[in-house]
Amino acid sequence: MEALIKENAIAWGIGAASPQEIDQINILQATFLAMKRAIDSCSVVPDFLYVDGDKFPGHKGIDYECVVKGDSKVPCISAASILAKVHRDRLMKSISPEFSHYLWEKNVGYGTPEHISAIREIGLSKHHRKTFCQNFI
Repeated sequence: MEALIKENAIAWGIGAASPQEIDQINILQATFLAMKRAIDSCSVVPDFLYVDGDKFPGHKGIDYECVVKGDSKVPCISAASILAKVHRDRLMKSISPEFSHYLWEKNVGYGTPEHISAIREIGLSKHHRKTFCQNFI
């Protein structure tokens, strides 16, 4: 699916925010930051954006529309969600060997019982969001 989306999209981009950025500015603001980075990484400057959710601060004067539950309503939002998920899962699997006790090759960073248990036993890595994981420690 990822290859199909990339081959047929006019443009696509990936943006991310680090765990440290998320902890510093909060998850919503970090989401906006990652979205802006994704927009900026596109090979073509979009003239319109569909945004999943009910908030977006705007970016570079590009017109946009927020769509609640947009990943189930707007095909380009669905495609963006797939690209983001595949990218994140690949990243988590690539760093898993160095942090094998967290089982990221299986849980890709989600709060499974095994992952939470590893956090409690070993503590957090540089890849964990402290503001999220504080509930597990």
